[in-house]
Amino acid sequence: MRRAVSMPRLRSYRFIIIMAVTLVASGCASQGLQRGHTDLSRAGGSVKQRDGRGTDDSDPGMLSSATARLEAALHQVYERWAGTPYRYGGQSRNGVDCSSFVRQTVDTVESYELPRTTVEQAQVGMSIPRQDLEAGDLVFFKTGALSHHVGIYLGRGRFMHASSSQGVTISRLDNIYWRHHYWQARRILATSRM
Repeated sequence: MRRAVSMPRLRSYRFIIIMAVTLVASGCASQGLQRGHTDLSRAGGSVKQRDGRGTDDSDPGMLSSATARLEAALHQVYERWAGTPYRYGGQSRNGVDCSSFVRQTVDTVESYELPRTTVEQAQVGMSIPRQDLEAGDLVFFKTGALSHHVGIYLGRGRFMHASSSQGVTISRLDNIYWRHHYWQARRILATSRM
């Protein structure tokens, strides 16, 4: 049984669809990413949740409100984790690595379980051009010949991550280091852009 999370579940407008649709279409349902709360069927301009509620994708005010709630939820997670030291393989506030921090954040905010490693996370969802980044997208970096790093985009050119030198922090994508090592971005949670 899952523990209750006090943070609101922002699943009203953001859904896990990209890989589920891709995998179902390719016949590889054994690796599907769907979670119990989402029905991937579309009706008109709405996405139906399993509880029967629908969301109206045509109202831009509601979508911007959902984006604002997502950004607020991500900042709440950051406030709880800020300054947590980096520890390779770590999964707690005593020490956490980048992929575990991202995995736990996505699970807290969206009730979605990402794979554990950065390389596996970089294969989930849909590739997003850097100029189209939105809050909640995952940003990936190649920091060495065989090393990778991941963070969560917050909007306005910033992302949060577990840095090996600073612990859990917020950095800018246009920082010379991160700009040089930028690899790709993935969207695992989509709104009406389906």
